[in-house]
Amino acid sequence: MEEAAKAFLGRFMEEFPAALQPGDALPLSPLSRSKLSLDEVHGESLELGLRLLATRNAPPVLSTLMCQATLSELLKCDLSPFYCPQEDEADQEDQQEGVLLQSEPTQRLFFNKLREVCFTWYQNLPPLPAASTRFLLCSVHAIRNTRRKMEDKHVTLAEFNQLLGLQDGVERAYYAVFDGHGGMDAATYAATHLHVTLSQQETLHSNTAAAFKMAFSQTDDMFKHKAKRERLRSGSTGVAVLLQDQSLTVSWLGDSQAMLVRQGQAVSLMDPHKPEREDEKQRIEDLGGCITFMGCWRVNGTYAVSRAIGDFDQKPYVSGDADCATIQLSGNEDYVLLACDGFFDTVKPAEVPQLVLEALQDPGDPEGAEDEESEIAAGKSIAQKLVTHAKMAGSNDNITVVVVFLRPPKLLVAEDTHTVVKEAESGL
Repeated sequence: MEEAAKAFLGRFMEEFPAALQPGDALPLSPLSRSKLSLDEVHGESLELGLRLLATRNAPPVLSTLMCQATLSELLKCDLSPFYCPQEDEADQEDQQEGVLLQSEPTQRLFFNKLREVCFTWYQNLPPLPAASTRFLLCSVHAIRNTRRKMEDKHVTLAEFNQLLGLQDGVERAYYAVFDGHGGMDAATYAATHLHVTLSQQETLHSNTAAAFKMAFSQTDDMFKHKAKRERLRSGSTGVAVLLQDQSLTVSWLGDSQAMLVRQGQAVSLMDPHKPEREDEKQRIEDLGGCITFMGCWRVNGTYAVSRAIGDFDQKPYVSGDADCATIQLSGNEDYVLLACDGFFDTVKPAEVPQLVLEALQDPGDPEGAEDEESEIAAGKSIAQKLVTHAKMAGSNDNITVVVVFLRPPKLLVAEDTHTVVKEAESGL
């Protein structure tokens, strides 16, 4: 790990030998091209740093540690030179969210701080944390499918603590899928800020469900200000999972879903928010709204989801209040799967365990090999096969699937083979 880290740091210094000057273009475009709030600096800076380092194949743990260290240095700086001037009353009204910063100069400063961290660490590399004791092989695949645009976003963050500066000794990993509609702005925003907002909640360890609900609510409020100042109209469903100690907490808005598989059996974690769900229908009607059928059930004849980030033209009918559920893990769980409705519209949760098992047993995979790299290669192909199955089953929507293995895939295959043999012997 240290050798790979030093090699990367050396390459980065060679590529960027000098700091960026005012007016110089950033190596990558920031998410916000004009303005961002102080609350958005955390998420957008980390996103820019992670994206920049990922394109240069930085080791994941090194990447997250560098971004966190750089953000800490950035927040020590005087950012007042980057404050946006209040030009008129409308602009002043926009600043109900607080101070707005010029985005590109702020992110240029972040990049220069990242470069300084790189040079410092090349001279004296800090201790890198040991690999997680939890087996968290992650398989991800996403396709635009037949849709004109790709509006899904996903986040896989095994290094949650390292990226967000948490040092309480609690092991955490975070995974999320966001399914945008009316554009990808809301999905991108949620993928950038929800995990940051979650990490800032005081109740994160004592009451993770409450922390998740507050994080969703705050992210929705933050996006409302951005949507107003930039005239955005999009929305996004979302489902996020936090693995923390020996528990799994899922939180969701809308019809993206997460499910758990334990010893080959599907375990229900949640009930997606759909307009036709009886309690959702009653909630909307109590507010004075209605549910109408227009090819599918829609809120006030518009959106086909009853809860989402964004969709401010239909708030509070389309609610921004997330639901949560927490279960304790016993160690015999196989994996957790997160996916958008483009997957679950054609694949029932009960079908998933067999589909995953068949994919792992595919002779075209190197799963039968004994070495670790072969096992990882086999596991990482699973999401792609699930996405292909959903498409072949008739899905025309964007499809995103994230599979987080909680046990090595080869154990799942071995246990299934053992079960089949026992059943055959008992039949004799």
